[in-house]
Amino acid sequence: MAIVELVMPKMGESIMEATILRWHKKPGDAVKVDDTVLEIATDKVDSEVPSIADGVITEILYNENDVVPVGTVIARVETAAGATVAPSPAAAAPAPEAPRPAEPQYQTAPPRPQAAPAAVPASGEARFYSPLVLNIAQQEGVSFAELEKIPGSGTEGRVTKKDILDYIANRGNHVQEPEVIREAPAAPAPASREITTVAATNSYGGNVEIIEMDRMRKLIADHMVRSKHTSPHVTSFAECDVTNMVRWRDAVKKDFEKREGEKITFMPLFVEAVVKCIKRFPLVNCSLDGDKIILKKDINIGMATALPSGNLIVPVIRNADTLNLVGLTKQVNSLANAARQNRLKPENTQDGTFTITNVGTFGSLTGTPIINQPQVAILAVGAIKKRPVVVETEQGDSIAIRHMMYLSLSYDHRIVDGSLGSTFLSAVATELENFDPSRGF
Repeated sequence: MAIVELVMPKMGESIMEATILRWHKKPGDAVKVDDTVLEIATDKVDSEVPSIADGVITEILYNENDVVPVGTVIARVETAAGATVAPSPAAAAPAPEAPRPAEPQYQTAPPRPQAAPAAVPASGEARFYSPLVLNIAQQEGVSFAELEKIPGSGTEGRVTKKDILDYIANRGNHVQEPEVIREAPAAPAPASREITTVAATNSYGGNVEIIEMDRMRKLIADHMVRSKHTSPHVTSFAECDVTNMVRWRDAVKKDFEKREGEKITFMPLFVEAVVKCIKRFPLVNCSLDGDKIILKKDINIGMATALPSGNLIVPVIRNADTLNLVGLTKQVNSLANAARQNRLKPENTQDGTFTITNVGTFGSLTGTPIINQPQVAILAVGAIKKRPVVVETEQGDSIAIRHMMYLSLSYDHRIVDGSLGSTFLSAVATELENFDPSRGF
């Protein structure tokens, strides 16, 4: 007999933890390779985790609704000697935060007890806090001195999200002495004035309905707050004349659908233009790791997609620069349909390098989108509207009815300056304006 450990799979570059939604198996249940053992969720996608071996579930280490770091052992399977063991592609172990020898995804080893939470590092040692932990501390009024005293259960005693949330939940059980702030003496107030301190309470006046956020909305909210906390956002705007593109699509859409079996929307055309401009300005296709710029050679375009629930997900078109317009159209339609039917796989939302959001779908002229971490830029395309504009010709200026659209680019000012951000945005606008109305598909 041997023991195979099932670990929490890594669901994407920026995903460091996942929530266990439901266990499909319990201790004592027999499983085969690829049998679904549990369902998990991140802020990007829900997914099923399959068994990697034939055998019997001997131990389940976490409960439903627990938030578990990627790479953590979540269950153990007892297998017969020589039993099949098949590693899952989605279960890559997370990149270590400090240099250390690489570990295999799944290890065959005797059962061992879970490690107890690590102690707080000795005084004087530098302690790492993730942006998420720092953001929660800032929102909840946890001072740095308090952070230093929280025992960490993460690697090398690091404080995890669960650690700080547990601390905040229990903090009210301890009476704390108010901090005394000494200031210079102020002028005496008139004797008739009384200073009254009123404690803030959560009160809701009028006729209200309180709606609890669903799990996905909470995760999206957390992801957006972290992005604003991580990246200094700057947004640039541009206007472009997309008349040639609109007329071309109107002329070919019936033949396109008849030949390819797919409806052509504007999104593949936007992706095509963005890919061309990324090749000219590759620095917008990167991420930042401390003071290191990670320039991405692959061009993987995320497209923000609204779900019927009102939530948002970002499926990714991998290697978009290798696809022609037909290929882009099929990818856009396939991913959008899978997202709306909750059929996306973990790999469908991983490794995006640049994101496009079509706010014009809902009638918005423009927007200031939030960067999808760890990327450094996101493009919003607004609604296409007919407007009278000045058209310059060799015979002189004239007024004409044209199809106009606003573009906006939000970018991380730590790495993308205004000159690069504005130049890239203008290049995308020019690419769309110079659309060849005589092209084929």
